[in-house]
Parts: sequence; C-alpha cells; structure tokens
Amino acid sequence: MVIKIINAVLILFAVFMGLKQGWAMVSAKPEMLEMFGKWNFNKTAVMINGMITMLSAVLILFPRTFLLGNFLMGAGILMIICLELLHKDLKGAVIELPFFALNLLIIYLQHPLSKTT
Repeated sequence: MVIKIINAVLILFAVFMGLKQGWAMVSAKPEMLEMFGKWNFNKTAVMINGMITMLSAVLILFPRTFLLGNFLMGAGILMIICLELLHKDLKGAVIELPFFALNLLIIYLQHPLSKTT
C-alpha cells in the first residue's frame, strides 16, 4: 500500500513536470526556444514537441494509456539527452537523466490503480 502511495506521488510529479514543460514549449517561452534553437528546432517544432509532452503527461494518468504515456515522455526526454550529447553538453544531458529514470521507475512500479499487482 505504501509503495502505491509513493508511486502515485511520483506519477503526479511526473505529470506536473510534463505539463509545466509542455506548456512552456507550447507557449514558446524564450528559454525553450533558445534551448531547442541550438538544435535547429523552429518555433513550430517546439510547439509540436510541447503538445506531445503534454499529451504524454495526461496519458500517464489513466491505467489503460499509462505505458504509452510513459514511453512517449521517456522518448522525448531521451531525444533531449541525445541532442545534448550530440552537441557535447554533458551537463545538460546529466540534468535530464533523473527525469528519464523517474519514467523508468514509474513504469517498473506500474499504475497504482491498475488491477495487476
């Protein structure tokens, strides 16, 4: 029971962060445009990435789409890690690692409301 509560808190944190970062991309915040701009993403690409990030955060909330949402969010984080490493920004890649690990941990612990244990 305690693990399910901890997992629910982790899921809510991941959803909050996904919605927060996704909204920053969709609303074209200057820092997001600057970060993605160094990888030659235009404003439209950043906004699409933000919509996908927000969609994945919402999908995590429901047991039937939990895995898909985590995979989408993890893929987005992994893309950012790879782009950071491509441009030899090790610090930027390391900053993203805990968020990627969070998605993997949430997948491992499964959705707290799912019927499988």
